Amino acid sequence: MGIINLTPDSFSDGGRLPSVREAAEEARRMEEIGVDLVDFGAESTRPGADPVSEKEELRRLLPVLQAVVGRLTVPISVDTYKSSVARVALAEGAEIVNDVSGGKWDTGLWEAVRDARAGYVLVHSRGVPKTMQADALYRDVVREVKEEMRVRLGQCVGAGIPQERILCDVGFGFAKTGHQNWALLRDLPTFAELGRPLLVGVSRKSFLRELADVRGQDTASLAVEILASTKGAAVWRVHDVDGAVAARKVFAALQGGRP
Repeated sequence: MGIINLTPDSFSDGGRLPSVREAAEEARRMEEIGVDLVDFGAESTRPGADPVSEKEELRRLLPVLQAVVGRLTVPISVDTYKSSVARVALAEGAEIVNDVSGGKWDTGLWEAVRDARAGYVLVHSRGVPKTMQADALYRDVVREVKEEMRVRLGQCVGAGIPQERILCDVGFGFAKTGHQNWALLRDLPTFAELGRPLLVGVSRKSFLRELADVRGQDTASLAVEILASTKGAAVWRVHDVDGAVAARKVFAALQGGRP
């Protein structure tokens, strides 16, 4: 899953693609390189970020969607927690909603996904971006995150989203300390008990930069993504698509050519 941030304040690459044309060209470049899907985000949800209005999020997102729908053959994902934004994006041709809130910040989001028969990424988090790191309080982070995700997954299915349309993401960096992120990574296989494919979003996260600094963040991200695949991860959400596609090919070769 290649990331395209349409925000001025992303922790990693905010403002890198200032125009609709540049964002659309980057999406097409990602497809040519070999990504399997593209994820567009128009609001930063990094810890400490301020929310933006529905109007502003759509102002950033909609022109880019209109520029790429019908021109990309890979599925388009939209990183949003707002039901109104999701409905517009899905009507424009997006196929997946990547929701860092796990359906908790807008009670209408699951209904929007259900009505559009879209795919859904269920991400674990606590609180809201501005203050979520204050909620990184766990006695047993692996057990508690898994149980909270199990409950939300059941509620999501109960709201009408078929289980086969759902990916699960433990939410690295969302209301988690660096130590807690490493604990989740080490015990990632236990999340297979949720019965859904796992998406990992570790790309350029702060717990990696603490070890590798900015210059080594992409290499560190790839190392963790490959490790995550050995532990059952099905999808990587990445900034460095060139490196990730190359690493995927190497990993597939090591697995005996399995795609």
